[in-house]
Amino acid sequence: MSFGRLITAMVTPFDEHLNIDWEATGRLIDYLIDEQKSDSLVVSGTTGESPTLTDDEKVELFRFAVKHAAGRCKIIAGSGSNETAHSVHLTKKAEEAGVDGILLVAPYYNRPTQEGIYQHFRTIAEATSLPIIIYNVPSRTVVSISTETTLRLAQIPNIVATKECASMGQMTEIVSGAPEGFVLYSGDDAVTLPALSVGAYGIISVASHLIGARMKQLIGAYLDGQVKEAQELNAQLYPVFNGLFNCPHPVPNPVAVKYALERRGLSVGGVRLPLVPATDAETQFLRNLIEG
Repeated sequence: MSFGRLITAMVTPFDEHLNIDWEATGRLIDYLIDEQKSDSLVVSGTTGESPTLTDDEKVELFRFAVKHAAGRCKIIAGSGSNETAHSVHLTKKAEEAGVDGILLVAPYYNRPTQEGIYQHFRTIAEATSLPIIIYNVPSRTVVSISTETTLRLAQIPNIVATKECASMGQMTEIVSGAPEGFVLYSGDDAVTLPALSVGAYGIISVASHLIGARMKQLIGAYLDGQVKEAQELNAQLYPVFNGLFNCPHPVPNPVAVKYALERRGLSVGGVRLPLVPATDAETQFLRNLIEG
């Protein structure tokens, strides 16, 4: 299973009552495939506000995305949590819904040991035939999947990739030690080009909601050996990479990208508490960023 080079971690559109807006979700899927050239979409990931979605909403999102995409891109379900049994349950529901793969975040809050992390992912992998991407994001989970644990998990046949938000050094070590067929995706838009330079396969992106087609050009230029062109594209895109998370100070995802999509004429609604909408200062910064 190849998920492609550019995967978008998709926002979940809400209506004025903060219920899922299914019509807007369909429009967003079309836009991300047709205009922003996403190879795959992650639904119910962090960018999709998974912590505030119910299990029923998640499963319905999985079904809807599979049906609406209709084979035009791969659908990856965010079915991970900090409870192994719950993650197994959601993963099985996602498989029944017809998704193409699973994204599993490291178990947060519990602060398991590396052995606990390994057993968590191994147990879920053994409960499904779907390909799995593990997700290491220490800034959100407190725990970090070590290089050694990642490479140990890479030996499990259906664990096929990692979304890595740790250091460039750890990315380098994983790429160097990974078995054939196991790939690394950067989880940080701002290091797309540096990650490619140390052997990353691609990016699981938020900024691709706005500049996905140009990110595809950047990746293609680098892979074709046009390093100077890739550097120039990276310099042009970096303000968006950085601005969506610092506008002008750190803002939790997906507050900024949802506002930016609204400014682009793609209504995706607000965010659910405990997230709050962008402030006046933040919205002014974002307007200047995407319209300046």
